[in-house]
Amino acid sequence: MPPLLVASGVRVDVAGTAAIDGLSLATTGAHVLVLGAARALFETAAGQRGTARGELRVEGHAPLAAIRAGIVACAPLDPPLPPAWTLAQYVTWSARLAGHARAAARGLAAEALERMQLGALAATKLAAQAPAARRGAVVAAALATGAATLLLDDPLSGLPGEAARPFARVLARALADRRAAVFAARVPLESPIAMAADEVVVVDGSQVVAQGAPAELAAAERTVALRVAGDVQTFARAVEAGGGRAEVTAGAPEPVHVRVELGPLAARDLLRLAAQSNAVVIELRPLARAFA
Repeated sequence: MPPLLVASGVRVDVAGTAAIDGLSLATTGAHVLVLGAARALFETAAGQRGTARGELRVEGHAPLAAIRAGIVACAPLDPPLPPAWTLAQYVTWSARLAGHARAAARGLAAEALERMQLGALAATKLAAQAPAARRGAVVAAALATGAATLLLDDPLSGLPGEAARPFARVLARALADRRAAVFAARVPLESPIAMAADEVVVVDGSQVVAQGAPAELAAAERTVALRVAGDVQTFARAVEAGGGRAEVTAGAPEPVHVRVELGPLAARDLLRLAAQSNAVVIELRPLARAFA
């Protein structure tokens, strides 16, 4: 199968300003967690925005073509919902929009609501639901299209812990037999969504600063993502000489993204080495923060 997501030098503008500029990535997993990316990346993958430059492919297709073909369905974060509709009406409507006949759409809707553990609420109105239930209805609407791949926008955002964890558990089970990409600012490592992922892509600005299995990335507690200006190559060599490991992930324009495995070094040592190398650390972010 093609990669779930492939971006090649993508630029996306929001209100005339570049929200993403020069992003390139290719996923390998079937359950992908994209952390730290601008919301514009989800919107572009969902066919809601075009690219100003470069190309984004979802399951080997242009995003809008993948959605129109029924290959991909999307669950945006808190879209407007018709308050007077029941959950069953809303999810059935989604299945009908996907081209399913009336009887088939009702069956798909009922199955999707059961997957999201909302079957008992099927006849109740959307306006009466708690935030997690409304988000569950949006995911159920995507499931009911019958698409083999789902894209979800930050489904745990803003939910209190007592609601987020059970909702994440339901999501992980509901998506187990689908390919899926979940876009989020950050997700706790212990979240069922993180545990169900087979690949995590951590984006900082327009650069991928880490990619791999969740456990591997989270175990790298002493790995930091930097943005550095000045003589970056001399700084990277100084880090290596001090026992760390530096990987320059982007060369121009400044600031340059550098991923550093600290080894015996401390974060304050990086500031010292930068000053000695005619470089300036503009931003330092522990990689583990993506799983905070």
